[in-house]
Amino acid sequence: MINVAYPKFDFKIREENNKEFIYDELRRKWLVLTPEEWVRQNFVRYLVDVKKYPASLIAIEKEINVGELKKRFDIVVYKNDVPWMIVECKQMNIKMDESVLQQVLSYHSQLQASFLVITNGNSTHILEKKENQFIEVDEFVEW
Repeated sequence: MINVAYPKFDFKIREENNKEFIYDELRRKWLVLTPEEWVRQNFVRYLVDVKKYPASLIAIEKEINVGELKKRFDIVVYKNDVPWMIVECKQMNIKMDESVLQQVLSYHSQLQASFLVITNGNSTHILEKKENQFIEVDEFVEW
């Protein structure tokens, strides 16, 4: 597990019809502020502000085909025009278990990224693909 020190970021949050919305800086739109969206927004800010990943190379919630199913990944970071890192975000009370790992592995079957990340905001695990297997790493991947 990796300890992620999230930056303090002044998120734009508004309330409308008894629902909270958060402004997504990368997608330039307001989104319903769900517990999972909170984790996703904080993780993206961490990637951009702390790890200095280029915002222009980060895709959020895009649809892909996994077999015959249409799925939406949370975050994909591209490097050299190919998927480099897939991030699966869950709300804070979701345990990072085998089912979450299987979900991100299903995305990997289509995207073939070098790194897989699963996080609930508190617990973050990073796997690196080496010689056709994934090995958990104990440091965050530098850009």
